[in-house]
Amino acid sequence: MNSIKLEWKRGDWAAYFGLMTNNLTNLLTMMGLLIFVVGIPTEIVYGRIAPAFGLAVLVASVCYAWFGLQLAKETGRKDVTALPSGPSAPSIFTVTFLVLMPVYQQTGDAEFAIQIGLVWCFVEAMILVGGSFLGETIRKMIPRTVLLSCLSGLGLLLLAMNPMLQAFEAPTVSFIVLLLIFINWFGKKPIFARIPTGLLLLVAGTALAWISGLQSPEAIKASMSSFGFNPPSIHVDSFLQGLPHALPYLASAVPLGLANYIFDLENIESAHAAGDEYNTRKVMLTNGLASTLGCLMGNPFPVTVYVGHAGWKAMGASIGYTLASGVTMFIVPLFGLGAFMLAIIPMTAIVPILVFIGVVTANQVVRETPKIEVPVIFICLFPWIANWALTMVNSVMAAAGTSAAKIGPEALAHKGVFYQGLVHLGNGAPLASMLWGCVAIFAIINKPLRGAIAAAVGALLALFGVIHAPMVGIAQGSSLMFVTAYLMMGAMFVVKHVLDRREAAATAVTPVSDS
Repeated sequence: MNSIKLEWKRGDWAAYFGLMTNNLTNLLTMMGLLIFVVGIPTEIVYGRIAPAFGLAVLVASVCYAWFGLQLAKETGRKDVTALPSGPSAPSIFTVTFLVLMPVYQQTGDAEFAIQIGLVWCFVEAMILVGGSFLGETIRKMIPRTVLLSCLSGLGLLLLAMNPMLQAFEAPTVSFIVLLLIFINWFGKKPIFARIPTGLLLLVAGTALAWISGLQSPEAIKASMSSFGFNPPSIHVDSFLQGLPHALPYLASAVPLGLANYIFDLENIESAHAAGDEYNTRKVMLTNGLASTLGCLMGNPFPVTVYVGHAGWKAMGASIGYTLASGVTMFIVPLFGLGAFMLAIIPMTAIVPILVFIGVVTANQVVRETPKIEVPVIFICLFPWIANWALTMVNSVMAAAGTSAAKIGPEALAHKGVFYQGLVHLGNGAPLASMLWGCVAIFAIINKPLRGAIAAAVGALLALFGVIHAPMVGIAQGSSLMFVTAYLMMGAMFVVKHVLDRREAAATAVTPVSDS
């Protein structure tokens, strides 16, 4: 039996910088939204939410590192890669805009808004804790092609697309970084092979950014104003005070909790496909309990298995990278170092790494998918594409001081923007992607009864507005239209099953000729 030993490998450097910077970006985005968009006082954001946020990520990272060590011990392998940990990025925007902002605008009470957010986070965590006992079963029920295809959409559209756009805003920096990635991580013969690629990317990108004038000493000086010591503290009382008042604001918690649940399933399946078979229940329990701890310490944002396990493994990462990233995510808000770090290290030097992770995540499903099931990959992408496009369209209209309601869907349609289609296909993308993947794959491999069950689940989700609707609600707007459509699809699957049975029966009784 091998002894448990934590080693830092060459590939851990690249994975650490990529994961840490992505998590750090989420942290800074969260703080910026709370302070400058919602108006939450800085002492609450810096002194309470951010430290608890970092603590939750650290706890999950420690557990993931331990799981990695245990797996290495059990299998005797030296190539085990730990799961990546991080905040649930969609939850940052959902909690901010659907919970904290409306409550704060209505009441003007920041403390009350945070209390409601803590209850929201707790509900999210309990969905993961409760679902952990079914996770392994559900993961085995849903075909691997579907889970990996959904994850490829998440990787390409939510993780890699915006970084690719950022890369093209600063081509004098990012193009060289991208080329180094193509040569060293995708290619056969690395350049500057003695230098760890992650370090090479960071040094090259940072040097080019400073030479190009994209970074400024003034930004470093300004970032020092956020320095301080902000230890996390217990805020169970805030959570308890929010309980009696939170129900009207929890409508978004259930669908997003289910979405995070699916994210975890997909990322665990991705790790299994890459050869690292982690226990689904333990991982989900870790996320649920780490999120609960963060909630009781004053953080309303849950943590999750972060996307990109296959990518970090392709870099040669082992176990140390996720632990180091978690420690960094705790130290940065503890001392208020986030803005200072990004004032020195430019995002343009880091975002190409996220492009790499998204591409490798998508490439994994291509490698693992049987030829007949390949169309499922592209079917699963459509909801993610619509979700990304819907976000962009709404953001552009908001920046212009207008909205789709003011412009009108008809006017948008005349310009080739099918806004209603974006709303219907893009909302609930994680679940819609998985649902349509199941419908497609059961149709392709001729499992009509399973397809009928998938269609029935789609009808139920549509009825409650979990998919294809801008908000949760029973039979609101066009929900009944989708319920009807899914039931029709289910009926067609049943007809297919009956016809198959008749054909099989007829074949069985047909006499075989002497010839």
